[in-house]
Amino acid sequence: MNLFDVYPLFNITPVKALGSKLWDENGTEYLDLYGGHAVISIGHSHPHYVQRLTEQLNNIGFYSNSVQIPQQQELADKLGKLSGYEDYQLFLINSGAEANENALKLASFHTGRKKVISFSKSFHGRTSAVVAATDDPSIVAPVNETENIIFLPFNDAAAVEEALATNEVAAIIVEGIQGVGGVNVPTSQFLQDLEKLAKKHGALLILDEIQSGYGRSGKFFAHQHAGIKPDLITIAKGMGNGFPVAGVLISLEIPAKHGMLGTTFGGNYLACAAALAVLEVMEQENLVDNAAAMGEYLMEKAKALPGVKEVRGQGLMVGIELETPCAPLRKALLDEYQIFTGSASNKKTIRVLPALNVTQAELDRFLEAFAALVK
Repeated sequence: MNLFDVYPLFNITPVKALGSKLWDENGTEYLDLYGGHAVISIGHSHPHYVQRLTEQLNNIGFYSNSVQIPQQQELADKLGKLSGYEDYQLFLINSGAEANENALKLASFHTGRKKVISFSKSFHGRTSAVVAATDDPSIVAPVNETENIIFLPFNDAAAVEEALATNEVAAIIVEGIQGVGGVNVPTSQFLQDLEKLAKKHGALLILDEIQSGYGRSGKFFAHQHAGIKPDLITIAKGMGNGFPVAGVLISLEIPAKHGMLGTTFGGNYLACAAALAVLEVMEQENLVDNAAAMGEYLMEKAKALPGVKEVRGQGLMVGIELETPCAPLRKALLDEYQIFTGSASNKKTIRVLPALNVTQAELDRFLEAFAALVK
């Protein structure tokens, strides 16, 4: 049997990783400044993470949500404390797409409505409703097509207010920072307007923090830079440092009912152990503060690099837009300097999404390689 060929692959086979470094089967060392789409939050193979998962696996790895799993409440308590959302509820699933699907479903249940406002250059996942709410027709199959999604210009509150006037909108879904779209940051005023408009028109505000959350922006959630509290917050990627785990933070104004949502693997013992390890390391090593400081350093230095048109982002979610397409530079960084970076739907934008404990020396290695390649 062959693998279904949907991924263009680098000719690299990592076999070992530690911190922000990877090694392939030939012993070649790489600097990982992408973390597999912002998944690696506390560094590869962090000792505390490995210990937490190993201890849990030695006890019990899985049972379904038909039994008491105390680690779920432990995770909810820790997440609430560190994120500032102790007064919210938590539903655990496995992936970012699932988180957004469940958030949309909750919004529709709660409001009795079908319409959803999404934005230009958005990316919310590849399944059912969320791929329909993603601004990329090339990945929307006929079965996903729906008239329930309203696409509006990003950072345009007036367009949102006009669309909400029909009183048919269940939810507004927006990324804390657009990732795949090219690291586009919503203005604080825009997010504040969305919060007010949603309340005024009886819609729910969903903040997709799947890539931008978990300390990456220099605050626990990117939307906290704007001082708002959405109705629903979706999380995944950095939540488990590579273990599949995701969640929806849910306002107390949305009541739970038995059977309204469900999952087989969500909130399993190993997922909770991974997620707890991430939060414990983030707290013990002050990684949110490090993300803020290292991100500020990286963005300031990147602005002075040759060939750079614009630098966008917050914390360690950074987009560096070039004057020309970035693919040749990304390839050269990998082939000649062994540095992983990311791409975006904006073909001129390099995404830099390192672990939150990345060092200044590691960022300097990238900056020096970039400068050497673009003269």
